[in-house]
Amino acid sequence: MREFTIEEILKATGGQLILGLSTNTIDGVCTDSRKVRERDLFFPLRGETTDGHNYIDQVIEAGCKTVIFSDRTKIPQKALCCKDDSLNLIMVVDTTKALQDLSEYYLNTLPLVKKIAVTGSVGKTSTRDMTYYVAATKYKTGRNPKNFNNYFGLPLTILDFAPDTEVAVLEMGMASKGEIETLARIVKPEIAAITNVGVSHIENLGSREGILKAKLEVTTCFDKNSTLIVNADNDMLTEENVRGDYKLIKVGTAEHCDYRIIDVCDFGDKGIKYTLCHNGAEYNISLNVPGAHNAINATLAIAAGEIMDISVEDAIRGLQTAELTEKRLNIINKGRIKVIDDTYNAAPESMKSALNTLTATEIEESGRRIAILGDMYELGEESRKSHFEVGEYVAAKNIDLLIAVGSDAEYYAEGAAHMGNRVLYYKDKQKLVNEINNIVKPGDVIIVKASRGMELEEVVKKIIREK
Repeated sequence: MREFTIEEILKATGGQLILGLSTNTIDGVCTDSRKVRERDLFFPLRGETTDGHNYIDQVIEAGCKTVIFSDRTKIPQKALCCKDDSLNLIMVVDTTKALQDLSEYYLNTLPLVKKIAVTGSVGKTSTRDMTYYVAATKYKTGRNPKNFNNYFGLPLTILDFAPDTEVAVLEMGMASKGEIETLARIVKPEIAAITNVGVSHIENLGSREGILKAKLEVTTCFDKNSTLIVNADNDMLTEENVRGDYKLIKVGTAEHCDYRIIDVCDFGDKGIKYTLCHNGAEYNISLNVPGAHNAINATLAIAAGEIMDISVEDAIRGLQTAELTEKRLNIINKGRIKVIDDTYNAAPESMKSALNTLTATEIEESGRRIAILGDMYELGEESRKSHFEVGEYVAAKNIDLLIAVGSDAEYYAEGAAHMGNRVLYYKDKQKLVNEINNIVKPGDVIIVKASRGMELEEVVKKIIREK
């Protein structure tokens, strides 16, 4: 982030300067009262359970010189009476909207060649990361850290971009209608990729058709020169469903795709290999990223790269260096035990893909393939059916042991019931944490996966700490 004057902040947010000088400056933005610095602009955001306005007194006491706020009653009286011109207090109607407005203003000042949005029910973070590495072969590129993909995280991501950023690769998440539209209006991407339309958040959106409509909000600011790239293997992302007054690029395994994927080989934790057919040429691609589904994700990134004049060959070289965000098929070796940590999130599609990776991973003669699966959230009325089907899939993949953990995870166990004593069910995660190291043994390969709220990384930590 570059330095901002208070005058610029007022212009971007429509705020009113209650105290301070418009010529004063800040060089950072912070929403965490525990981490604020003197020259930060502190945004007190309102969440479901907390209100950052309650910490304004603490922030000023800590030495922060610039605070933006919407609740004047939370400003300490001694601050309002302060005669120090270096203290800046800015009043706005809504601090979240002000954060978004400031990020949009800053994004528009950057020397950007392209802005790319990535969304989807599953695979969006991996695709974002891969697109970043492709773009970085030619341009100074920025992307979201971790899961900074919502109303708060995306603006904070943008404000952290270096002033010379040329390409912005921005993941857009959502849980309900209208969220992606808000993010798209901030970014106004020229390129967007949709990885998948599954059943994640169906509890809020009612149907897969509702999820598709919400994902297509990414095209809100598109014109005829914009490009939408889709995973055409997904049954919802058909040309009929996604076409609009913009360019459309299809990635998938069918002959009609603009980028066709064939001969995918899954080597488990060792990565994947596939052939890409495009414009009459074939490209043999090997990636050290686990998961056959990443052939689609990588090719979405290659397609985005070509729009930015990055050749397929250069894009492939960029993908060779790709490192995915932590907790996405992260391979951890501890002695003779191998853990595949995929605890970031989960949906039926990604569960099955992760199980495919486990099945393709080599094990010692005495070892076992173990799947530790926790609840998948926000599936609404589809939850029981989805968990049951994943359980059936476990049984079909001939995995040696299924450990189901969580409330709805009992339906994994039901789906895999004919595996007999090769299924363990724990409603209480802590009980599993306490017992896990009596279950696993040298030679085992273990995948751990669940929705983020399950925090199954606690199981991973217990295994690798004590084994």
